[in-house]
Amino acid sequence: MQVVKKDEMRLVGLRVLCPGDEYAAEIPKACAALARRIGEIPGAVAPDTLIGVYQVDACTEEKDGYWVCVQVEGDAEPPAGMTALTVPAQRYAVAYHRGPADEIRATYAALHQEIAAAAFERILQSWHLEIYIPSKQVQPPDYVEIDLYDTIR
Repeated sequence: MQVVKKDEMRLVGLRVLCPGDEYAAEIPKACAALARRIGEIPGAVAPDTLIGVYQVDACTEEKDGYWVCVQVEGDAEPPAGMTALTVPAQRYAVAYHRGPADEIRATYAALHQEIAAAAFERILQSWHLEIYIPSKQVQPPDYVEIDLYDTIR
């Protein structure tokens, strides 16, 4: 586990809103859809780096769901069907996951244990990040490399 502070980020992307057991199937579809439309997003900072954004305990309907985004500079209007989000500067505990997507929960469980052992508190009603690391090699369809950012204090 690493502890890092990230500055405020403006993100533009697609929202995924579905029953909880469907996210594992719907998030990869949203990633593929965003990758196809990446050229439409003005000011994309690193267009090949997708960022997943969610709140563990969303307190409003507007914050419920999962967003697949790219970081942008400026405040241009997002393309049709996309949403803009601003994630405030926050401190995160970070774990790296490399392997099958269905094993991410185990990586999160280990991260949460490390957070507790280090006497940090998870902030469940704050934006958490999943930064997808672009692979230069062909990988199995369910393989992901991802940095998991859990908001802490």
